[in-house]
Amino acid sequence: MPTKLHILLLFLLFLIPTSLLAISSLHMLRSNTLPPFPTTPHHTTKCNNKILKVFMYNLPPVFHFGLLGWKGVGAWPDLRHHIPEYPGGLNLQHSIEYWLTLDILSSHFSNNLTGRSALRVLDSREADVVFIPFFASISYNRFGKSHHKRGKKSADNMLQEKLVQFLVAQEEWKRSGGRDHIIVAHHPNSLLYARMKLWPALFVLADLGRYPSTVANLNKDVIAPYNHLIQPFAHDHSGFHARPTLLYFQGAVYRKDGGTIRQELFYMLRDEKDVHFTFGSIKGDGINQASIGMHASKFCLNIAGDTPSSNRLFDAIASHCVPVIISDDIELPFEDILDYSEFCVFVSTADALKDGFLIDFIRSIGEQEWTRMWTALKHVEHHFRFQYPSREKDAVQMIWQAISRKIPASKRRINRATRLSRMPVAGERMAIASSLPRNFW
Repeated sequence: MPTKLHILLLFLLFLIPTSLLAISSLHMLRSNTLPPFPTTPHHTTKCNNKILKVFMYNLPPVFHFGLLGWKGVGAWPDLRHHIPEYPGGLNLQHSIEYWLTLDILSSHFSNNLTGRSALRVLDSREADVVFIPFFASISYNRFGKSHHKRGKKSADNMLQEKLVQFLVAQEEWKRSGGRDHIIVAHHPNSLLYARMKLWPALFVLADLGRYPSTVANLNKDVIAPYNHLIQPFAHDHSGFHARPTLLYFQGAVYRKDGGTIRQELFYMLRDEKDVHFTFGSIKGDGINQASIGMHASKFCLNIAGDTPSSNRLFDAIASHCVPVIISDDIELPFEDILDYSEFCVFVSTADALKDGFLIDFIRSIGEQEWTRMWTALKHVEHHFRFQYPSREKDAVQMIWQAISRKIPASKRRINRATRLSRMPVAGERMAIASSLPRNFW
């Protein structure tokens, strides 16, 4: 007859193998159901979850590098051997799509992801966003203003039409109605035709000045800095007393729309001591002269022109010349994480136009306060620098990060727009139609 000890031993002999079998089964179940960590096979450095996964359409070169004169083989230049140059002059200020495209292309062959905020993936189902590599600004600059016969479309408009036709036929667009697509239209006049067709996409813009709120707004879109034109102030040890000019402005004085304030301020300030307020352009030696002037000035005026923003703000930042912003409707890049009041002075249009107000206010800012803002400018200037290869927290990476912060809102818009997609077959036609923007048809 078995004793209690024998019964206990038999129970333990049964329990241990059973437990081991259960643990093994659970481990196998977890290994088969948990998704693998997202990587791409050509990278030897693991990426973290914060990196934005970007699918980019293989558009023909006529939409991107072909606009720069590149005539290589295939869809894309091999950046390890040749980097097509972007046109200089004023073109450079709106070259944002060029830098983003270079960055996303190079991410695919780079083994070092340190400092990167975005990574190209080749399967759109793995992507967080879909990037449309259309160089809209250079297309407008080169072909949007070209002289053509009355009634004939410009080459820029025809290119935009082809872009829209391509996009609406893609499965990626149909899945989300374009709400997870990224398109750069930094020049205020670029994408004039297609913007009304592509409104569900996330736009990367200079400002919202020429967009209705139903097409572009801060809830879904990103404001990007201009690429500054003047020479940055390297190794700046100038300080308060080494900058003899109190207030600097050089540029177009007579503007339309909200820019009429420029001419009013010109007449108010042109005779003030230590103030440089003159007409100017980039022609001739204009950029070099502006660099010298800004580097020698304590404060630089940034006044609304034809649109709320201008490249002048970013020239001032690169010069460590404290910006004085007079533009009531301006939207600023990365303002959800940068406090511009730390390195800029803001004056309302109404106050600026009061007799003597602006110059008295600027003169009241003493050396200690100016030095604090000057120091802050030197700490943030790299956030507004475009370069290839890009570096951690420069303008390129800051834009990708700003796009990442829009992803939750984008997902919410997609989910809301596709609520009917699981209806029975009888409602399938209505569900598909409801997920696409009305103004495509």
